[in-house]
Amino acid sequence: MRASRDDRRSFLRLLAAGGVGALAPGCGRTSPATADALDAGGPPYDGKVADMLLHTERPPNLETPPRFLAQDLTPNEAMFVRWHLSVLPTSVDERTYRLRVVGHVERPLELSLDELRTRFPSASVVAVNQCSGNGRALFAPRVPGVQWGRGAVGNAKWTGVRLRDVLAAAGPRAGAVEVQLGGLDRGPLDSVPDFEKSLAMPVATGDDVLLAWAMNDAPLPMLNGYPLRVVVPGWYSTYWVKALDRITVLDHAFDGYWMKKAYRIPAAPDANESPGELAKDTIPIHRMNVRSLFVKPQPGEKLATNAAYELQGVAWDSGSGIARVEVSTDGGATWSDARLERDLGPYSWRRWRSVWMPLQKGPATVTARATSVAGDVQTTRPRWNRAGYMKNDPERIDVEVL
Repeated sequence: MRASRDDRRSFLRLLAAGGVGALAPGCGRTSPATADALDAGGPPYDGKVADMLLHTERPPNLETPPRFLAQDLTPNEAMFVRWHLSVLPTSVDERTYRLRVVGHVERPLELSLDELRTRFPSASVVAVNQCSGNGRALFAPRVPGVQWGRGAVGNAKWTGVRLRDVLAAAGPRAGAVEVQLGGLDRGPLDSVPDFEKSLAMPVATGDDVLLAWAMNDAPLPMLNGYPLRVVVPGWYSTYWVKALDRITVLDHAFDGYWMKKAYRIPAAPDANESPGELAKDTIPIHRMNVRSLFVKPQPGEKLATNAAYELQGVAWDSGSGIARVEVSTDGGATWSDARLERDLGPYSWRRWRSVWMPLQKGPATVTARATSVAGDVQTTRPRWNRAGYMKNDPERIDVEVL
C-alpha cells in the first residue's frame, strides 16, 4: 500500500526533528516508496525511485528494485538505503562541516570538504555495496532483522580520497592498532550506542579504502551518506560508515557495541550454525563471499515454449573478480557456462547472460552459481545463521513455461 505524500513528508519532518525509535526494528512492513516522499526539497537530499521497497521508516531502510540489477552501475536514485539509528542528518552545511581525526596521532586534524578535495589526491573505485543481511527474508527457519529480499545491494563508482593519506597526515603513533569510524547519525537517547565501526590498521591503510564524497560522479545522496562515507571495497557495508565526521586512531581494539555485540558471525566454515546448536565462538563479519543473482527471469515469470529467452544476472565476490558463472535450466542437474560481460574491476559486479529455449510446458527451475578468480564457488549447501548474514547459496528461480 502506498503512503500518501503528506504522510511521507511528515515522516521526513520527523526525521529532521530526531524521530522516534532507536535501533532498527526486527522486522517492518514492506511497501513501495514514492519518489517525492524521499525528496527533502532538493540536492543533496536526492529522491529515490517510486518502486523502492520501504522496510522501515525510522530509521529509513529501502531496497533496490530488481530491475536496477540489470545495470553495470546502480543509479544513485535506486541505491538501497540502510540506517541503524533514527536521528539522521537531513542537511549538512559544507561551510561548517569538519572531519576530525584524533586519538593516537601526532597531529590531530579538522578538515573541511574543500581541504579534503584539495589537500589529498583523489581516487575512484567501482565496488559493490552490499548489506550483510541481503537475502535475510530467504532464510529458513526465519530469523529476526530487516527482512531484505535480494535488493540490499548495488554497484557504483565511488570517488574521494584514500583513508591512508588522511591518516598519514595525522601521523599515527607507534602502537596504533585500529581506526574507529563514526558518523552524524544518533539514537534518540544517550543510552543508545552511536553507530561506530573499526578497521585494523592494515585494512584501513589499504590501497582502495576511500573516504568518498561522490557516487557515480555526483554528490552522495543524503540518504546514502552525504557528505562523506567510508568505502571498504570487498567488505560488507556495515563498515561503510555514512555521514562520517570522526576518525579515531586507537592503540587497542575497539570494544563498541557494533563490533563486540552486533554484526558477528559464527567462527565456522561458511559462517554456518544450526538453530538447535548455535555457535559459541563468533567473530565480526568482514569480507563478502561469492554470489550471483538473477535479473531475468523473476520468480513466477511466464515463458513461452520454443522461444529463445535470455537469462541475465550479476555476480561478484570480495575482490578477486568473477571467473565463471554457470546456469542450469533443469534445477541443477546439468550446468552450462554463461557469457560474462565487461569487467569493471575486481570489486565490481559482473553482468552475465545465457540463452535458453524451453522445450517443455510446465513448471521449471533455473539456477545460477558463480566462481571467483580466487577459486571460491557457490555451493548448494544451505547457509543459516542466527543473524541472517552472508546468504549465497545458488539462487533458484521458479518459472512457468506456457
